[in-house]
Amino acid sequence: MKRYEFLNLAATNAPYMEEIRAAVDRVITSGRYVGGEENERFEKKLALMHGARFAVGVSNGLDAMRLILEAYKLLGKLSAGDDIIVPANTYVATIMAIIQAGLNPVMVEPSLETLNINTSAIERAITPRTRAIMTVHLYGRVAYDAEMARIVKNHNLLLLEDNAQAIGAVSSTLGLFFSNRSGALGDAGAFSFYPTKNIGAIGDAGAVVTPHAELADAVRALSNYGSDRRYHNIYSGFNCRLDPIQAAVLNVKLDHLEQESNRRRELAAVYNAEITHPAITLPSIPADPREHVWHQYVILSPERDRLRQYLADNGVQTDIHYATPPHRQPCYSSRFSGLRFPVTDLIADRALSLPISILTSPDDAREIAAIINRCNP
Repeated sequence: MKRYEFLNLAATNAPYMEEIRAAVDRVITSGRYVGGEENERFEKKLALMHGARFAVGVSNGLDAMRLILEAYKLLGKLSAGDDIIVPANTYVATIMAIIQAGLNPVMVEPSLETLNINTSAIERAITPRTRAIMTVHLYGRVAYDAEMARIVKNHNLLLLEDNAQAIGAVSSTLGLFFSNRSGALGDAGAFSFYPTKNIGAIGDAGAVVTPHAELADAVRALSNYGSDRRYHNIYSGFNCRLDPIQAAVLNVKLDHLEQESNRRRELAAVYNAEITHPAITLPSIPADPREHVWHQYVILSPERDRLRQYLADNGVQTDIHYATPPHRQPCYSSRFSGLRFPVTDLIADRALSLPISILTSPDDAREIAAIINRCNP
């Protein structure tokens, strides 16, 4: 029986391994193991790619979000206890960053069509304490539109982005600072380069992208023990620096981003054309395909667990993103005990991610679709 792998990191890195080895060797032979030339090159490349003035490499995606929030507190734009509007349907790290920064997440239900925050519901969630929207481009789809831009401007809010899953996506609505790239649409974007991401490091890595010099300076200082120069600590900071080996790997892989995005779009189009099972809800493809880079291809099934077992029995590996939403996580059981998010819960109970990486060919996608179509209702 043929096997369809969901993800194999060694195999996904194999096409770039010669370049990666050379890049890592440059770091090792340089004798500079914290910061250095590879980090500087990575930051310039990432900023240029997004049409942004500044990029700061950091340790991971969670730290990127947390550093943005802590920096804005130091700059006087946020204060402890402020409300941050955020989608209820997200990975728990988005909520963790807000809470760890001493701020209050105000969760808004997603749209069943996009699985991203329901923009039309945002304004109803605004309180006198609301200072920012933390939008999440979940599964690789841009979660920003003209309505969100209007709300941010009318209510004088910060627009922050959890862009952990959507690097390379292009918004059809121009961002607040003249870039249309996800992660550079608002005041600051947090990036993750966890190995499973569309562009992944060989360990943890992240970045902050922003058009604001004062924010970039504050994030950079906070990530390096709060220092603006050696042995001069202007803040009580953290150790959240980007490892130069990871920067070197990312310098290689960023050059292949467009190729990666186009391959995923091709696979998503095949799935959407070929899966015809009446009980399966397919993800919608945006009118502008560039708005989605398909970090995950997520279908909804009322018999998700049975379907997953059926696929496993037929050689198809799958995953679930995410079975337990943040408001139901044990660590927040008391904080969110009175909250109900039925749309988020429905997605969590029905979502199933199909293989979508360079390991999956268009023919594989057609075969997986055929296996799904044969499943008894």
